[in-house]
Amino acid sequence: ALADELKGQPGSLLPIECDLTKDDQVLAMFARIKRELGGVDVCINNAGKAVLSSLTEGTPEQWRQMLDLNVVALCLCTREALASMKERGVDDGHIIHINSISGRRVTVISAISPGLVKTEFVVNAGLSEEAAGHIYQQLPTLQVDDVTETLIHVLSAPPNVQVQDVLMRHTQYK
Repeated sequence: ALADELKGQPGSLLPIECDLTKDDQVLAMFARIKRELGGVDVCINNAGKAVLSSLTEGTPEQWRQMLDLNVVALCLCTREALASMKERGVDDGHIIHINSISGRRVTVISAISPGLVKTEFVVNAGLSEEAAGHIYQQLPTLQVDDVTETLIHVLSAPPNVQVQDVLMRHTQYK
């Protein structure tokens, strides 16, 4: 649907369905990108999963699902993107991790750590639409475009400047 919506706009979009927790699908995605686009110059890792239970109430299955997506898939995509860049001699490529403020301890690569962003994330984490709506009404939230503009800012930095860690919060956050 997004590819159809963007027809006639500058650039191109190659939609690829991929379960990032399935290594073979991730490798096939990168192979297709190489085949159809030549390789990866920018990798934006933006998939994530949260568990809405405490350490004492969570289950190993919940933690494994979260770690498979938030850590293993991120590492695999980063490895494959770096390999693509190195293979082609790309020295101005970029890898950006969109993660929560909790994931702020990253070095060598860019990390954008937004506070609460109004997306489907909290519903996907297990809250009802009604509960999510209540959260978004009660708390100041960033918009998706806020994160996108920050991402563009990071990518626009001169080659000798690396923006490693961006923390984002709504100005009304207390």
